[in-house]
Amino acid sequence: MEGPVANSPLVRWALVPLSFLYAGAMRCRNLYYDRVRGAARQAGVPVISIGNLTVGGTGKTPLVIEVVRRLKEMGRRPAILTRGYRGSANEPADEVLEFHQALPDVPVIVTPDRLAGATAAHADHTADCVVLDDGFQHRRLRRDLDIVLVDALAPWGGGWVLPAGRLREPLSGLSRAHLLVISRNNQVAPSALAEIHATLQRHAPGTPFVHASVEAERVVRLDGSSAQPAELAGRCVLPVCGLGNPLTFLRLVETLAGRVCPPLVFPDHHRYTNDDVGAVGAAAQTQKVDVVMTTRKDWVKLAALWRRFAGGNVPPLARLDIRLVLADDGGVLDDRLRQALEASP
Repeated sequence: MEGPVANSPLVRWALVPLSFLYAGAMRCRNLYYDRVRGAARQAGVPVISIGNLTVGGTGKTPLVIEVVRRLKEMGRRPAILTRGYRGSANEPADEVLEFHQALPDVPVIVTPDRLAGATAAHADHTADCVVLDDGFQHRRLRRDLDIVLVDALAPWGGGWVLPAGRLREPLSGLSRAHLLVISRNNQVAPSALAEIHATLQRHAPGTPFVHASVEAERVVRLDGSSAQPAELAGRCVLPVCGLGNPLTFLRLVETLAGRVCPPLVFPDHHRYTNDDVGAVGAAAQTQKVDVVMTTRKDWVKLAALWRRFAGGNVPPLARLDIRLVLADDGGVLDDRLRQALEASP
């Protein structure tokens, strides 16, 4: 299922010439890094990159967390390296807050200069490997393992590169991947998965891939207590989120709740305000909901505001934690991680 890539077909076709120019520029850039010796720089520690081909959410953050946990289980000292998209000194980026919450003992280095960040991870935090968040197109830093996510709900960004579509580069870029992860595979029909497999075979023949399903893990309340997702059965829920691709969250809520009110969907990386909280609270009261449900990504920005400003008879706020479940019985991911760790000097 592909989401909209432009406001209208007319706008999309008007942007197609720019997409051709952008695609050409990306091909030239990739050719430079493929052919010029020394264009990509060594970090001094193994680098595992996790990225994708499209703009918008594909599940990179949960996969970064999963990979870091596996590296720790292998006895390594990983650090996370991220550019901190739409973050600032006063307001860290959503992903940074999520990483700190999920992995409080793992250093998170935030910088647009990935090479300097990787060096700092090793020198300042004694990290012996780095997980690069959203790094597939950042080719200046040499990586030992490139993991690329493909969102089964919207795999190819409408078929065009930016700005007519959501592809960051042409599909030929998939050939650089060392491992492909098809995320949200349990939310599409088998026929859609078969089409994705066929496209991957054309553009990345021989590259191994694994499926990753998404499952509701738990419901977390403002007081820190948690419950099983089945608690939502029979309850009226108002979903609230600001995600690049909200379909996964909304579909999971629909399967769990007794009744779902029309969701309030904000732009990706939305910074919530007091007015937003007031509007959500008013909508919840009007529709007589039992609980306002949000995501982990939104929770790190919304929960504090809700505690301060959502008084009176406003329904409680809770978050639905979603976990990524890899169907990797052959241990492909762990094998590739070990190979990357051993191959790097």
